Amino acid sequence: MKNIVIGSDHAGIELKSFLKDYLSSNDYKITDVGTFDSKSCDYPDIAKSLANHIEKNPNDFGILICGTGIGMSIAINRYSFIRGALLYNKETAKLAREHNKANVAILGARMFSNDENLEFLKTFLSTDFSNEERHKKRIEKLCK
Repeated sequence: MKNIVIGSDHAGIELKSFLKDYLSSNDYKITDVGTFDSKSCDYPDIAKSLANHIEKNPNDFGILICGTGIGMSIAINRYSFIRGALLYNKETAKLAREHNKANVAILGARMFSNDENLEFLKTFLSTDFSNEERHKKRIEKLCK
């Protein structure tokens, strides 16, 4: 069973609920860091909550959602132990894991349908880091 921590701002609340339904029915343990309603909220606060969880649970994967995914991307990648990737097709989802060892998937709720975002996420979660030396070397440089 994989552990997933998920968060969204108000723009991503519907997609978050949709993804939680899929994940829970597919044997993922989910921790939701908010937001919990459609009232306007600040995406950096949600990203920080997710980062705090990942820092304490480094083997967990994260999912962040906002309208475009851009705000969450900027907010989450401020943390040195996070490699957040904005997913906009299945190829980027695959390469984010395979080459970049991304540990947080970022989705744009207003950019793609729920079903499209789910396909990106499935690809992300089913892909492993390639462990090729050239990629390992690059990831090490990010951690310095």
